[in-house]
Amino acid sequence: MPSRVPSRVPADGEVVVRLTDVRKDFGDCTALDGVSLEIRAGEAVAVMGPSGSGKSTLLNLVSGLDRPSAGSVVVGGEDLGALGEKGLALFRRHRVGMVFQFFHLLDDLPALDNVALVGQLDGLGARAARQRATELLEGLGIADRGDVHPASLSGGERQRVAVARALMNRPALLLADEPTGALDTRSGEAVVELLTDLHALGQTLVLVTHDARLAERCASRVVEVVDGRIAGARAVRRDR
Repeated sequence: MPSRVPSRVPADGEVVVRLTDVRKDFGDCTALDGVSLEIRAGEAVAVMGPSGSGKSTLLNLVSGLDRPSAGSVVVGGEDLGALGEKGLALFRRHRVGMVFQFFHLLDDLPALDNVALVGQLDGLGARAARQRATELLEGLGIADRGDVHPASLSGGERQRVAVARALMNRPALLLADEPTGALDTRSGEAVVELLTDLHALGQTLVLVTHDARLAERCASRVVEVVDGRIAGARAVRRDR
């Protein structure tokens, strides 16, 4: 097995994610049952459905945090089922960025260092990592908050730091699990605008959300999951 997963930017329209007849069991409970799905480069796909329907399990399989009980998960041409734990860790480091509902920032580090640390862990020098982190925070409109610790940031600011961290290593795929779920209306609107802008720039997104506003604003396609199965999918039409 190679020591690292090489980074490659997928061509527009190329299949980035392919799930084929995927089943995921947790003991006697089947969270996903026979799911097949393709996501192409440049798409923003919102995965929606009731609580317990399997949405977050689907995201965890795409990120390599979980393994399927049956079927295959291929991301960026890499069959995740063929990777060991080290290979999966390298895959997550180089291929995907992840944004969570509750941010998962390090409380003892200021915002800039929360972002730069990802690059340093990947072998980037401290100066280069801080420069990249500064550029990301500038692009997200919070460069002036780089020296502030997470506890002193608003919810929207913390989520922007989390997005910057997820983008640090220029992932081909950005995954977001309920990115507005812990935010008030104003902060949530800021994150919606941010994700919309990222999609407009060509970032491939997969969003798990209960927020219909987020799906309609950010996504090019909505996939409905019910009882572990895909119940339907539709394109999102909007005026440009």
